[in-house]
Amino acid sequence: MVQNIVSYTHTLIIMLALLLISCGGNSQNSSETILKKMKGDKYSGGIYRANEMAELRSLDPVGVNDATSHHIADQIYETLLTYDENLKLQPCIAESWEISPDGLSYTYHIRKGIIFHDDPCFLNGKGRECTSADIVYSFNRILDARTRTLGAEYFKDKVKGAALYYSSTIEAQQQGKDPAIKNVEGFVAVDPYTFRIDLVKPFAPFEYYATLGVTLIHPKEAVEKYGKDFFQHPVGTGPFRFISWTPERECILKKNESYWQKDEFGNSLPYLDGITFSFMKDLNNQFVECKNGNLEESFRIPSEFFQDVVDEQKKTKPAYANYKILHIPSLSTQYYGMLCTGKLFGDKRIRQALNYGIDREQIRKYVMKSQSSGPGIHGLVPPSMVDYHGELIKGYDFDINKARTLLAEAGYPSGKGLEISLQLNNGGGRNLQMAEAVQSQLAKNLGIKVQLKQVEFARHLDEVDAGKVEFFRLGWIADYPDPESFLNLFYGKLVPTQKDRPSPINHTRFQNADFDKLFEAAISETDRIKRIELYRKAEQIAIDNAPLMALQYDEDYRMLQQYVEGYKNNPMDKRMYKYVWFNTDIKK
Repeated sequence: MVQNIVSYTHTLIIMLALLLISCGGNSQNSSETILKKMKGDKYSGGIYRANEMAELRSLDPVGVNDATSHHIADQIYETLLTYDENLKLQPCIAESWEISPDGLSYTYHIRKGIIFHDDPCFLNGKGRECTSADIVYSFNRILDARTRTLGAEYFKDKVKGAALYYSSTIEAQQQGKDPAIKNVEGFVAVDPYTFRIDLVKPFAPFEYYATLGVTLIHPKEAVEKYGKDFFQHPVGTGPFRFISWTPERECILKKNESYWQKDEFGNSLPYLDGITFSFMKDLNNQFVECKNGNLEESFRIPSEFFQDVVDEQKKTKPAYANYKILHIPSLSTQYYGMLCTGKLFGDKRIRQALNYGIDREQIRKYVMKSQSSGPGIHGLVPPSMVDYHGELIKGYDFDINKARTLLAEAGYPSGKGLEISLQLNNGGGRNLQMAEAVQSQLAKNLGIKVQLKQVEFARHLDEVDAGKVEFFRLGWIADYPDPESFLNLFYGKLVPTQKDRPSPINHTRFQNADFDKLFEAAISETDRIKRIELYRKAEQIAIDNAPLMALQYDEDYRMLQQYVEGYKNNPMDKRMYKYVWFNTDIKK
């Protein structure tokens, strides 16, 4: 236990020049910020200004499957378990947990005294205690098709009764009545502070499922009060409470004064008074706003500025010595998906040809300015995945001759008559730059005409999930630190049998019996070394069939104001803002 080294607190009123400028007219910012001295030589107070490069899609947990929604929802809600900065599992709403010897039951002991945010949905507007009944309710909504859930496929074939309940809600939706089955059998409230999940069969990575964004815990009262608008009226137990969301402009959160967690010195978390998220879609604008002191951070650095900021050894150059530059290889891969059920990309030869037809190293060097951990010449799982050795996966090197041969076999010699539309989310920046590079290379190397189509991010995801786009840009960040989090994108049994149903995980709708067999063997294997070997064999099969084009393995760069302390950088870009505080000694 760390000793308290400050036995008193006092209030300092600091005139902070960097906070003089209000971000986007945000009323939370003022010309004067009051910071309070805490134990451990830390300070509380201040508004943290962050920017998201894509629009916020949903703050209903069952609709959270994109980065922007994760980053914001994670501040408002909490999950049963969480991570530290090394991605080791940590208690959260559950103060402890255990797994049965047969691997079929996961039991979570709920922390007493966790209170939902004050909200009009509650009696007298006062938040109440979170219990196991709320956990059951939140998890049941993941399997309720009427919620437009994006998380059902994680649990449907793993938890007892989940598939039956999900099917029942689909039938109820179609017939306009209540489902015949009232809940998921395998989600059990043992008592008010004990929650259990019973599986159909052992699934080794399931321990991580208690951290998924779709499992963020929320109260029934809020869902019933706000109905279809709940996605923009979130109520949780997290360190910050929701104030407002103005689409395309900002989302404002304020400190949860009743938050349960304290630091090692006994200080209450969070330290900040609030967070303002803006939604500038242009990375250059974001970077300049941070440089000008109007944001506390810029996640990623524009390619054209990158070599001005860091040298070849990734050390900060003198011109940016007044900022903190954090970087870490991330569990994230940038790729282009190809719809395997589509008219064009149903032909494996075309998918393979496009993969052989681009020079990823050239893109990394000249477009990314080396701002990635490596070109995507192996599989989908990034090489930084612990113990996986993804470099053993044989991917696609640049090989024009192979590409041209495959195109000719598919009926498109020299690319003649082949025109493709590549859809990506709008906002410019590196996504557009990479797309333009791929467009240019495919035209030059293979004679393929590629049209770029940019659409708003939420629409882009909806259309990709619905199978309406044949060739599309996406990036995948690990949901948890296990290869299965990437390889489930290839699992054929996650593709819905009804064509009109969304496929938010396996969005290429790739199906291969040999992959599925190895994948299923891997996820049932409790020996990690054996599991890893099975994963690699399965991934090689998928990559050989080329349902997607891996482009780059990410390395996350973040520029912070020098006075920002406590930022817990991690390979999954989990935003742990509750630990962040402002150092007044630097800000003076």
